[in-house]
Amino acid sequence: MMARSGEIADEIVRRAGDAKRFIVAIAGPPGSGKSTFAEEVASHLRAKGENAAIVPMDGFHMDDAVLRDKGLLKRKGAPQTFDVRGLLDVVKALQRADQEVLVPLFDRSRELSVAAARAIPSNTRLVLIEGNYLLLEEQPWAGLACLLNLSVLLMPAEEVLEERLMRRWLDLGMTGEEARRKVEENDLPNGRLVRTKSRDADLVLN
Repeated sequence: MMARSGEIADEIVRRAGDAKRFIVAIAGPPGSGKSTFAEEVASHLRAKGENAAIVPMDGFHMDDAVLRDKGLLKRKGAPQTFDVRGLLDVVKALQRADQEVLVPLFDRSRELSVAAARAIPSNTRLVLIEGNYLLLEEQPWAGLACLLNLSVLLMPAEEVLEERLMRRWLDLGMTGEEARRKVEENDLPNGRLVRTKSRDADLVLN
């Protein structure tokens, strides 16, 4: 994937031209490697002398207490379990590029979002937003469409995703049965939603 991330970085610089702020969505199903890919692309961009930052969509997870009250805790990670309005507000602020923007990050070890955990300076020219549902055609996610300058969709085969997801949950200490339930009841259905309900991306990597 590293070679392809270099190609994407080149394409971002080409399309950004002399823009003061250029926002790129890196989307894909759970297990598609979005976070790693975004880090690789950002590394290539910085090597070119560009100011680049990453904003993970996971920082906008609703807290478990809120999900519990809504009866959504078992569906954590599904589209309806994110603070989409908060995400839209942050992306609009990033688009203006007139001041520092503080963004939340998700602490997987504690399973919670941490507010104002990363600062995006006003002089950061290239912002990579990575997450599952950035290209989802359903409301309120569809409100992101007009705020993004370029979209990249990672779409590995489902069997690849399944293997990666099982390994992820097993590495976090789940039993095989718990991991299988998590993957089959939540992760893969979410991934199929991304596959079937996302609008066309500018660039697609299989």
